[in-house]
Amino acid sequence: MNKAEFQTTGLAQDHEAAHGGGVFTFSERVEYLKRFGRHSMAFSALQPLMRYFDIEGVGYIAYRKQWGSVVCLGNPICSPDDRETLIRAFCKKYSNPVFIQVTKDVAELINDITGFYATQFGKETLIDLNTWTMSGKKKQVIRTAVNHAKKEGVTVKESYGEMSYRTLSDSWLKTRKCKGREIVFLIRPMEMDYKEGTRRFFAYQGDEMIGFIFFDPIYENNQVVGYVPNISRASEKFPQGIFYMLMVQAMETFKQEGVPFIFLGLSPLALDYPPKATESKVLRWMLEFTAKHLNFLYNFKGIDFTKSRFRGEEEPTYAVHKRIMPSKDFVCMFKICNVI
Repeated sequence: MNKAEFQTTGLAQDHEAAHGGGVFTFSERVEYLKRFGRHSMAFSALQPLMRYFDIEGVGYIAYRKQWGSVVCLGNPICSPDDRETLIRAFCKKYSNPVFIQVTKDVAELINDITGFYATQFGKETLIDLNTWTMSGKKKQVIRTAVNHAKKEGVTVKESYGEMSYRTLSDSWLKTRKCKGREIVFLIRPMEMDYKEGTRRFFAYQGDEMIGFIFFDPIYENNQVVGYVPNISRASEKFPQGIFYMLMVQAMETFKQEGVPFIFLGLSPLALDYPPKATESKVLRWMLEFTAKHLNFLYNFKGIDFTKSRFRGEEEPTYAVHKRIMPSKDFVCMFKICNVI
């Protein structure tokens, strides 16, 4: 049973930004999330410091501002029938926004409305839990990792009172390329005031915590239709295979509960070929160059490989932008993400 906490205190509302017909209360925003939040970033858009463009009776767009740039996170939270209304109103207020990690249909709609470029930013992976199994040649990596972890005495449990994960997280952050800095925005912060519906799975070797994954709910029509693993950590003592062990245990739990999907989230810079006509050739070249030559800055290839082992349905995700090369906007996004 999901025993996740429900807390709404401490969430700042931004009163400077324009909000269509009015500013939603936090409870009203959550109502829209639960009706229309079928996107891997929908829950993350409730993280601290976000701004919101609201239209009563329609929905909202979540965004951040940095050095004059407006960077929107994920799909608009509204009915598909109301997306055009919300996007047009938003672009009337902000003439040069950038939309990050939007789905293909939303990217194409914004392109039709504004003429902005829609450049692939990566892929997302969707797993149908009703049909997913660990069998198959491509899933040998998962089976090997799970079997190895079991032989090493690793166990997994779901818990909400365990707090030692903070120590493990601090140690893990010191091993990252952005040492000691937690990436936010494209990945929601580990600690959020709002926790309703979240799930936490921890891996132990004996009494020692060696890894964990925090899952966020995906909603549609007021039902949980899936989860996305947004926060994961692993001990240096056991770096290989803990993610797979945790994921398999969580997926089995969700499947037993009747949850239909797992959304694996973004694999940044995992790109399809050939490029589409709507893409900026300049930005596309830069993203391809980064993926090929700058993996030492961020483990793009490792993330894509790990998620590809699950053999889910891959869907392109896009950055939508006005300038052919949105250099300033991307620098602003990196600043918002705490990369720089």
